[in-house]
Amino acid sequence: MQQFYSLVRKEFYHILRDRRSLFVLFGMPIAQVLIFGFALSNEVKNCRIAILDNAKDVDSQEIINKIQASHYFDIERYLSSMHDVEKAFKSGKIKMVIVFPSHFQEQLAHTHTAQIQLIADASDPNTATLVINYATAIIADYNQAILKTTEKYPLSISVETRMLYNPQLRGEYNFVPGVMAMILMLISAMMTSVAIVKEKELGTMEVLLVSPMRPLFVILSKMMPFLLLSIVNFSTILLLSVYALGLPIRGDIGLLYAVSIVYIICSLALGLLISTIAESQQVAMFIALGGLMMPTILFSGFMFPIENMPMPMQIISNALPAKWYFIIVRDVMIKGLPFTSIWRETAVLGGMTVLLLGISLKKFKIRLE
Repeated sequence: MQQFYSLVRKEFYHILRDRRSLFVLFGMPIAQVLIFGFALSNEVKNCRIAILDNAKDVDSQEIINKIQASHYFDIERYLSSMHDVEKAFKSGKIKMVIVFPSHFQEQLAHTHTAQIQLIADASDPNTATLVINYATAIIADYNQAILKTTEKYPLSISVETRMLYNPQLRGEYNFVPGVMAMILMLISAMMTSVAIVKEKELGTMEVLLVSPMRPLFVILSKMMPFLLLSIVNFSTILLLSVYALGLPIRGDIGLLYAVSIVYIICSLALGLLISTIAESQQVAMFIALGGLMMPTILFSGFMFPIENMPMPMQIISNALPAKWYFIIVRDVMIKGLPFTSIWRETAVLGGMTVLLLGISLKKFKIRLE
């Protein structure tokens, strides 16, 4: 065991002396969490809209004030006629136009009903749907408010919506677990992908091969420093998620750490597998970065719903560790579910870890060519 500890200590010295590796280990995760956490969102904020108020009465102005007060919309301009609507959309700045009919307040008072027209730019259908839903919700909220304060308006059928786990519909609740899966996968695999091939290029692999250490302990010694540093990375990501992005940790944090360690080991084993088959550090880095980033983004489920993909792609996604880890983190961190709810995903992740470690050990060459 003393020899094993010596190899682990040697690997720590190599890492701590390489400032570029330290930057990749600690600088990139912090930057990515902050950038992805704040920049990536499936919400629509500060959407530029236009108002065509043909009524210019108290009720229309109150609705406009409520829309202006929300952080979803930014009133870019006020239009004077319907002829200006098309011009507004052609400018490329306006996503929606809200049209109030003439005598809006009078219609509410006498006929007990009135209509507001919402016109959206559907060239981006997802954004159009979101802005229409947001505006409809604001108008419905105003309608409920006047129903409580006066009896001159008719009763109406309302729809009550309840959003479990994320009532504010914040995008961070979905993106942060996905970014965690991507960062830990890329950083762990990328760092260990050059571990063995680097020894070959530096000519120090002979020393390891003639030592009495078994190949298993050589591989584990390569993993241990990155495992400990990745755990520190994970802790940093959790702190940023909670205190910078305001995400809750509703589940057992010990369970979250345990599963994350399994995922980190799986990622490290994948990186070691790349390192055993690559001929140079550049090739290993290219495979780890280029070959893992895009599948992690596409098939983990945090950017695009896997259920919407064709069946062959859904099958491919099952072979990606990030998919299972994303499900686990979302269930434990956001939903607060116990281990009994994630044991299947954890078992799949553990099986992948054992498989990758076994293949890496088998691919490890004890003789130089």
